[in-house]
Amino acid sequence: MPPRIAKILGTTILVIGLLMLLVAANFAVKAAAAQHDGSQDQPASKTSHPTTTEKDQTDLSVTVYNSNLALVRDVRRIHLPSGTLPLRFEDVAATINPATVHFRSLTDPAKLNVVEQNYEYDLLDPQKLLQKYVGREVTLVRPEQEGGSTKWTETKALLLADNNGPVWKIGDEIVTGMSADSYRFPELPGNLYSRPTLVWMLDNRGAESQRVEASYLASNMNWSADYVLTVGRDEKAGDLDGWVTLTNNSGASYDNANLQLVAGEIHQVAPASTEYTALMMKAEAASAAPRQFQQENFSEYHLYTLGRRTSIQNNESKQISLLTATAVPVEKYLTVEGEQYYYRSPQSIGNAIPQPVKVYYRFKNEEKAGLGMPLPAGTVRVYQADSKGGVQFVGEDRINHTPKDETLRIYVGNAFDVVCERKQMDYKKIANNVHEMEYAITLRNHKDAPVTVEVREPIGGDWEVLNSNYKWTKLDATTLGFQIPVDKDGTSTLDYRVRVKW
Repeated sequence: MPPRIAKILGTTILVIGLLMLLVAANFAVKAAAAQHDGSQDQPASKTSHPTTTEKDQTDLSVTVYNSNLALVRDVRRIHLPSGTLPLRFEDVAATINPATVHFRSLTDPAKLNVVEQNYEYDLLDPQKLLQKYVGREVTLVRPEQEGGSTKWTETKALLLADNNGPVWKIGDEIVTGMSADSYRFPELPGNLYSRPTLVWMLDNRGAESQRVEASYLASNMNWSADYVLTVGRDEKAGDLDGWVTLTNNSGASYDNANLQLVAGEIHQVAPASTEYTALMMKAEAASAAPRQFQQENFSEYHLYTLGRRTSIQNNESKQISLLTATAVPVEKYLTVEGEQYYYRSPQSIGNAIPQPVKVYYRFKNEEKAGLGMPLPAGTVRVYQADSKGGVQFVGEDRINHTPKDETLRIYVGNAFDVVCERKQMDYKKIANNVHEMEYAITLRNHKDAPVTVEVREPIGGDWEVLNSNYKWTKLDATTLGFQIPVDKDGTSTLDYRVRVKW
């Protein structure tokens, strides 16, 4: 190749190389600028913050107390880069108590530390979204009628204020009272959340993939017990069915959760809180058994664990079987209860005072009766078989928490065919603080079978029975008791006299 041609060719190659370097540098600058501009368009909290939702759950446990309180234990698999960064923990209860939130790593707790914790509850709604755009431009979409048809017009307006209504700046004018069919916003503000969110600032010095646990207390979640006692025609035995009614208004749903219930009076301070360490105790998994709930002692309370997983939807009321017992021995009894004021002054001598004859069923919560499990407080509804083979409702009563081997007394109403009347036959003042009273209590039985009525008289003071035509029992320091048999279609009258010193 001639020297001149070689020189020209070398120069050409050098020029082409320089041009290529300039183009590459210009492209890199534009790409960096575009990347920088894109990061400004979207809030960093929406793009760079790691976020976890219920889709990441690997385990979920809910312990519900019968005091409008629940403990939620939420385990998730998350991915965290090394260093200090925030974690958005979504899909938590709207009624969460932030002071009770606890976060920890189950994979490597020593290398994942919580630096800061926040509960974000400034939730997205149209009014708050408008308020966040004060000082910014919004597009107003308004309908206009033109030639018999509707035309939608868009107007750019600067929102100056939103106090009792928006104040706009359109062009050079300040406008109020301007209605719009809808507003259009260019982006979502970074400090509004579509749902309650926990945000932790974490220092991760461990693995990128970790199992973490968040636990917290939430309100507006409660449970109660309801029982159905079906008594046979002979009123000697009955079947008892217990149901748990669970109500969830916490603002969150709990899918495929381990469910536990705590029965007992949990002490709380205001605002609602409790001893967190005690509440975090966990029950051992129970083996399979005919009853859905397995019971165990828990501190001074009782813990009931459902032997399977269940889902609890928000704004849902769910019923789950608690117990079933058949042929439980029951006893029906009638009682008449006096009042202490009867013994303070004369009570219409010669005139009968009608008194209700109360009807009770009682049975013992013992294992040989098919029971023996501590019964949570609740309502017992009593049904009885009729002559046609059906069952009829006869009354209901509320029971307190009842341990095993204790007797339950269910008040179902007043007797219809057994009548009681009381007469004060005598009243005598012996001294300033000593009085004598004599009473006649008449019982009339209109049933086709004999009955026995238990009469209880709450006397008070220092008393003694001077005479009585029926055997009496001192039930306690202030109560006198009698057992009065009454034949069918018969009448029995209890006459007794007492001396009382106050």
